[in-house]
Amino acid sequence: MEGGVHKADNTEFKECFSLTWKQPYILRLALSAGIGGLLFGYDTGVISGALLYIRDDFRQVDRSTVLQETIVSMAVAGAIVGAAFGGWMNDRFGRRPSILFADLLFFIGAVIMAIAPIPEIIILGRIFVGIGVGMASMTSPLYISEASPARIRGALVSTNGLLITGGQFLSYLINLAFTKTPGTWRWMLGVAGVPAVVQFILMLMLPESPRWLYRKERKEEAAEILRKIYPSHEVEKEIEALRLSIEAEIAEEGSIGGGGTFSKLKKATGSVVVRRALVAGIVVQVAQQFVGINTVMYYSPTIVQLAGFASNSTALALSLITSGLNALGSIVSIFFVDRAGRRKLLLISLVGIITCLALLSGVFFGVASHSPAVELPNPAGGNSTCPDFKPASGMTWTCMDCVKAASGCGFCAHDGDKLLPGTCLSSETDGKRLCETSSREWYTRGCPSNFGWLALIALGAYIISYSPGMGTVPWIVNSEIYPLRYRGVCGGLAAVANWVSNLIVTQTFLSLTEALGTAPTFLLFCCVSVVALVLIFLLVPETKGLQFEEVEKMLESKSYKAWEKSSVRAQS
Repeated sequence: MEGGVHKADNTEFKECFSLTWKQPYILRLALSAGIGGLLFGYDTGVISGALLYIRDDFRQVDRSTVLQETIVSMAVAGAIVGAAFGGWMNDRFGRRPSILFADLLFFIGAVIMAIAPIPEIIILGRIFVGIGVGMASMTSPLYISEASPARIRGALVSTNGLLITGGQFLSYLINLAFTKTPGTWRWMLGVAGVPAVVQFILMLMLPESPRWLYRKERKEEAAEILRKIYPSHEVEKEIEALRLSIEAEIAEEGSIGGGGTFSKLKKATGSVVVRRALVAGIVVQVAQQFVGINTVMYYSPTIVQLAGFASNSTALALSLITSGLNALGSIVSIFFVDRAGRRKLLLISLVGIITCLALLSGVFFGVASHSPAVELPNPAGGNSTCPDFKPASGMTWTCMDCVKAASGCGFCAHDGDKLLPGTCLSSETDGKRLCETSSREWYTRGCPSNFGWLALIALGAYIISYSPGMGTVPWIVNSEIYPLRYRGVCGGLAAVANWVSNLIVTQTFLSLTEALGTAPTFLLFCCVSVVALVLIFLLVPETKGLQFEEVEKMLESKSYKAWEKSSVRAQS
């Protein structure tokens, strides 16, 4: 589309509601494909709650943070493979078969996880689901955009993003619903197979993307689909527009020559415009992950437990707040991104993120420093006392020392006031059972604290700061900043940087909390966010309201400075 990537505004959403009411086929098409976004969001969120119960069922998982991280992050690793494979499959076989294949992978992965007898089989299922996630993340919005009327395309594509955050929120609700059910985590992970089957059936009854068909010289089939989407008096005009668009696309591809991705990238980076655009695009994508968002989305209940809420079900219920605020933030961003501008939203978002991460770090410092003492073992406890705790040698412990014990111990809180001294019992014996049968709270992650509510406020404020800015804007910047002829290769490279950064953060968070402590880990993310703020201020320009040609002209200017307002519009 001339002038930039089409994004929905209020008027477009009103027209979208009106048109889909008159032509329900369009809504059916968009929502059927959008289930891929729902599955993407569900799988992102569901593991955060399921992990609590997987730890309870498998001792080796509870004792190994690396194994916990691997269970979570293998879906991200699979998504990197799925995105690369999905790009090839989309071009070779079409959008519809790619969505069907992603559904098949989702279903197989969900079944494997639901029946997994050992943690390694859960990891295998996560890889299958991850490949499906990677394919769905690129194919669903592509199918919707290519099979939607142009004037409401932005609104319909935006529904895919809303379904992603909706899927995350749904996953927390389902996690909460299965907390008292036998086989808790198996149900949580297995339920993902249901919407996959629903989408598979619906997509069998829907057509291929008309744009893909037209490019494959199946023009009559493409025209037949367009007749279902557009009123009869608009069909011929839309067919002609599609023809011109595809001819321009083919000409654009020809202008950068043949060869593979690497040869195209080498040619692209020979241009100062592309180099500046690529630096800006990759910086925002890497920063999106390194500010720590997926520590919250993947490990939210664990963070709540670290703040002093011992119960799995309580941790899940409180985590609903972060997921709900994330969904709300995605809606808010639709209304503000074109008013405030991309750069301003990014910078304001980062200031809020830095403040919240500093607060979280302070809260966890407070939790650690005010941890309840461990009292002398009760003789009635028998051999359940933590073997690392040796009071006879003059050793004094707090709850924090107890839960970090190398032999695997838990803190059994005082039965009256949780902040009073409690006992440190072994997790390897029947310490947990002894504690819970005496109606006392059992802690293995965090410790009892008066600061837990502050952590919840900081988490909520973090999501509110992140979602409308750093959550949405990096993708918009990457859709606008590259010259048209290099948009595919550069956008793909930036997306890979995003997924790889996601994998690094997801695979290291729990290890960092174990090695450094929870408070220093959040302080580390805070410092990284400060670096991101400086880099974005120096390297990322404002693209609001600029056409592609104007963005290119701005980037090639010898006097270009990202922090200065562009004058290309005035010059033109």
